Amino acid sequence: MKKQIFLSIFAFALSLNAHAQSADLTSEITGVSDEKLQQITKEKSEKQIADDRGIFSFLNFSFIKKPLSIFSSEEDIKTENSQAPTEEQAQPEIKETPLERAVRLAEEGNEDAALTLGYMYLYGQDGVEIDYKKAFHFYELAAAQNNVIALNNLGSLYFNGIGTAVNYEKASELFLKAAQNGSDDAAVNLAFIYLSTEDSRYFEPAIDLFEQAAKNGNNTAKFMLGYAYYKGFVVEQDLHRAVQLIRDAANAHFDEAHYVFANIYANGEGIAKNYGNAVKQYRAAISQGHVPSMIELAYILKEGKLFPQNLMQAHILYNIASVYGANEAAAHRDSLEQVLKLEDLLEAQNAAEAYKENPSELTKYIRQTFGPNIRQYIDDNLKPKGTKIETVR
Repeated sequence: MKKQIFLSIFAFALSLNAHAQSADLTSEITGVSDEKLQQITKEKSEKQIADDRGIFSFLNFSFIKKPLSIFSSEEDIKTENSQAPTEEQAQPEIKETPLERAVRLAEEGNEDAALTLGYMYLYGQDGVEIDYKKAFHFYELAAAQNNVIALNNLGSLYFNGIGTAVNYEKASELFLKAAQNGSDDAAVNLAFIYLSTEDSRYFEPAIDLFEQAAKNGNNTAKFMLGYAYYKGFVVEQDLHRAVQLIRDAANAHFDEAHYVFANIYANGEGIAKNYGNAVKQYRAAISQGHVPSMIELAYILKEGKLFPQNLMQAHILYNIASVYGANEAAAHRDSLEQVLKLEDLLEAQNAAEAYKENPSELTKYIRQTFGPNIRQYIDDNLKPKGTKIETVR
């Protein structure tokens, strides 16, 4: 089945109340306390807040620095008042509202005004109603001046058919232009589009785009590039390089990076084998609602070969995973019920009910934009060794 980039929010809310003892047990499983989770997600950038609002995750709102009032600044008023009024100025004037001034400035070529208005009409901010066509118009004005944020955002509107007809070719052209002018967001967006084509000629350019964005610190790109080195996709397999890049993405609290890094630790690939660190990485991913990590850690705790056996915690993890629809998780949970003491079983059930995922901002952004398993973009395109991958330039 052909892969598609989609902009849906992947979120499950398991917010039922439970006893304090059960909450403590849940924290023990995830390895992250409520206080630490709050600290991780305490500060949100304006871009991240905008991305949280809905389907426009391809967009970049890092330009949002000032309110609409900047378009009727006191500086302008002071300057106007300091000049001696002429006979013409003495006549009554119709004053511009901040919105009218912003529109005039945008039409006259002010990039900041155009970007701000594009955002306002996209989300219905500062008293204006949502108007996608107007949002498209103002992003188009800023993009005409080669503003990289506007180029990226306009590409997203074309890609999603917001304020205009869907046009993937135009979207790709805009992402490419923005990427060539230094936009990490556009480089990553275009790279995922290339990988979605399933045309091997575009795979190498996709990795080049991830490389470009990773060098500038983009953690989505770091993970994808690291995973490419881990799998030997397009590039020669390099486990040392993979560890460096995937570790960076894990340190940025991306759940998929925690999961892959846990597997790397468990297998000793490019790093010293360390089961304790593997469990820590699984737990970090589990705290964010990462189901494959739940299944892996539950198995480890059930078997007791790589880490001390803990059937109660294994039961909790299988129970949570079953709520998320994981295949066979319920069967494993039910089999453990046969060996747990009744009091332990009841406590485990309360702990599972108390569990609530707390994804990081990076995890939420990537899930909303590219889906819950971005490894598939590479896994589904892997070719048998020895198969030549053609390139396009």
